[in-house]
Amino acid sequence: MSGAPPAERDPGRESGSGRVRLRLLPDGRPPREVSVPPGVSVFEAASWNGVAVDSTCGGHGTCRKCKVRIVHSAEGTDDADGTGPVPVSRLDPRAFTPEQLREGWRLACLARAVSDLEVEIPALSTRPKAATVGVGRQVILRPAVQKRYVELTEPTLSDQTPDLERLLAALDDLEPVPDLHAVRAAGRVMRASDFKVTAVVVDDALIDVEPGDTTGSRYGVAFDLGTTTVVATLLDLATGTPVAVRSMLNLQQPSGADVISRISATMLDPSALDRLRDAARETLDQLAREVCKEGEVSPENVYEVALAGNATMVHLALGIDPEPLGVAPFIMATRALPALLASDLGLRFHPRARAVVLPALGAYVGGDIVAGVLAAGMDRDRRLRLFVDVGTNCEIVLGDADRLLATAAPAGPAFEGAQIRCGMRASAGAIETVRLAPSVELGVIGDVEPVGLCGSGLVDAVAELLRVGLLDRSGRFVPEQEAVRLAPELAGRLTAVGGERVFVLAGDVYLSQRDVRELQFAKAAISTGWRLLLEEYGAGEHEVQQVLLAGSFGSYLSPASAVRIGLVPELALPRIVSAGNVAGEGAKLALLSVQERAGALALLEEIRYVELSDRPDFNDRFVDLLSFPAGR
Repeated sequence: MSGAPPAERDPGRESGSGRVRLRLLPDGRPPREVSVPPGVSVFEAASWNGVAVDSTCGGHGTCRKCKVRIVHSAEGTDDADGTGPVPVSRLDPRAFTPEQLREGWRLACLARAVSDLEVEIPALSTRPKAATVGVGRQVILRPAVQKRYVELTEPTLSDQTPDLERLLAALDDLEPVPDLHAVRAAGRVMRASDFKVTAVVVDDALIDVEPGDTTGSRYGVAFDLGTTTVVATLLDLATGTPVAVRSMLNLQQPSGADVISRISATMLDPSALDRLRDAARETLDQLAREVCKEGEVSPENVYEVALAGNATMVHLALGIDPEPLGVAPFIMATRALPALLASDLGLRFHPRARAVVLPALGAYVGGDIVAGVLAAGMDRDRRLRLFVDVGTNCEIVLGDADRLLATAAPAGPAFEGAQIRCGMRASAGAIETVRLAPSVELGVIGDVEPVGLCGSGLVDAVAELLRVGLLDRSGRFVPEQEAVRLAPELAGRLTAVGGERVFVLAGDVYLSQRDVRELQFAKAAISTGWRLLLEEYGAGEHEVQQVLLAGSFGSYLSPASAVRIGLVPELALPRIVSAGNVAGEGAKLALLSVQERAGALALLEEIRYVELSDRPDFNDRFVDLLSFPAGR
């Protein structure tokens, strides 16, 4: 996204004053009237004014997902070609049928507002299917948040001990340092509650004094701040049990589906950093309010939060310039952040609630991966295990209790549904499982009619086409005659769209030859990554005793399909397990145990990062692994 947002958004101004008016009609939400400079794209106009339009490329015209319908022009006239009030761009015919173009469908990022318009905006799912739990370990409950109820003697002329000293003397097992909020509260609260109070301590700080016995009410929230999806879990710190969990789409998504797009947005537009920071904070705050409402917990009783996220997401959420992360030599501002308040992340909990951000190993192996390794206990296990967090940037960790290696492989956005002709996020209508047995059997999120293909469905579709022989090892669809011979029941689904061979899955949803290529590039990058780590470690593929598929995508990926396409080592399927949302689990551990929190910091010294980009053999190995394995 380029350019700064207009300073004024007065819908009452006339277009003759140098601005045009847009009436935005987002599905399921009230209409929004905005005023913007002429020539601004519909995508930018909507994004500037808080109306989300689906996009994975950040409005650069490459993902072709920002589909909107221009339903009315103020002039009431169509273009000379009869295709509507906004001209058809060169990419629109690739995204829409001729009939849809005549109905006014356009790509929002290429539709320029040169006159007053009404625009229909399809609903954007803000609740993608996401893993909210993952593998974890039992830990000794020792949170940083402690409460002590005390009944104090009232001061007298013969006992003029100051209020705070009186309270601290009663905390015989703690030696906290009071902060100003506690100093302000102490005297007033003591006298209002007959000197029967509860001291609230976080780490070594006395942050508040509460009336009566509130020891049974202390909560924390663990956040997994993902590039696509954000998950929040409300925890009862007195018992260690989760109270509520919610997830939603990261509201930064209009600026792109991946971290590079969002870094680029800040480099192109000086105001983008503030917008992305505010979007991250709005996402966290909305989830915080939802889990507190669901758990019937007052936000005032949340005293600490823990956040796990990749380096870019953390930088953006805190308003730290991410540009050095996106250009060589890829440098973070810091691996471990200083002490923070929850309010530094825009969260409205207890005014002195603390925030713990999991440390990052490097620019592309962030706090989410450190949290995942912590939750999986990789530094405590004698088995050789492979941890793979599959995504646009795929993080890989290999090792055991004696030695851990990590790297990051540039897999690209195919697993998020980007750059896939019928690709979409894992939300209602997305095909998530495919089985050719011999008829086409599809699993669709929400049990509705399929409208697209998400990452797990993409992997399944390619794996199944390989199994039945309609795709060869090079990734090409086989000739028609061979298809009829190998799979006569399916051969009729091989056809052409726009001169490109495709396999029709359902209705208008298909897998194209180019989609297969995108998946090949992604799996080759990941496979190259873990193979190079194995060589660095001095072990063979057969020595890996367990593969952990991490993250939301890994939770729904079929192990059999992952093996068939060569995404992971060829192990017995029970040894390939979904680790789920281990980033969120690691954030929970940081809230529940100060020892685990210290363990996360220790991982920075225990894990050695292996940079792939400076390996002279990376490209050759990558090319060698583009083909699919034989006989799997």
